[in-house]
Amino acid sequence: MMALPLGEFGPVWWASTPPRLATAAAVTLSFAWLGRRIRGVSNSGAIAGGVICFLLLTCVGPAGFLALFSLFVVTWIATRLGRQRKQRLGTAEGGNGRTAEQVLANLSVAAICAVMFATRGEPLWTLAMAAALAEAAADTVSSECGQAFSKTARLITTFESVPAGTDGGISIVGTLFGIGGATLVGLVCVASKLIPARWLWFTTAAGVVGMLSDSVLGACLERRRWLNNDQVNLAGTVIASVIGACLARAFSQTR
Repeated sequence: MMALPLGEFGPVWWASTPPRLATAAAVTLSFAWLGRRIRGVSNSGAIAGGVICFLLLTCVGPAGFLALFSLFVVTWIATRLGRQRKQRLGTAEGGNGRTAEQVLANLSVAAICAVMFATRGEPLWTLAMAAALAEAAADTVSSECGQAFSKTARLITTFESVPAGTDGGISIVGTLFGIGGATLVGLVCVASKLIPARWLWFTTAAGVVGMLSDSVLGACLERRRWLNNDQVNLAGTVIASVIGACLARAFSQTR
């Protein structure tokens, strides 16, 4: 494995010309319209998602958009699996889609990483971005599929049996789906050349660790109302992005 480049870098904004800026704007408007059209997001969520989309496109380019779009598709499908059962449990997402607060909680860290990459040119920031998106996919997919296919869950801190959808509750089915979601987003990041193939396992591992950390925070803090769900989700993406970057740096320096 090649050592991770750690020298001096410079700005690498993708949308550095008027045609590319126009392309980014057109894709952003289409993405926001699609998200609202299929009720994946509310009006405020469409605006927040549009801002994130525009940042990823202008900073990273098509690869950033493809990673975001894969997350959107995976989570949209997972949200609709077993919807009737989740409605009976009272855990189903509102029919109007995710709000701006929910969108920003899951995507703002990825956007910050994209801006840092564009301004500094350090490849670790694209890995941190990919890890944050993988965590957002893993967390949402594990939660939605766990509620859809498992009647009960285990509290991650004590392993006591709790109803599906309980803050901090995990299930084998949900966890496996979550790992799959993180892996899928990671594969898209590799296929689009956002990250090299050798970093795939960093992205997946960081996403899964972030997902489990989210559950720990849910059990310890959210159940006590010290944090709300959006704050826990934000923390999960922060943890994943930091772990992903640290794994890549540590592993590369051992070679």
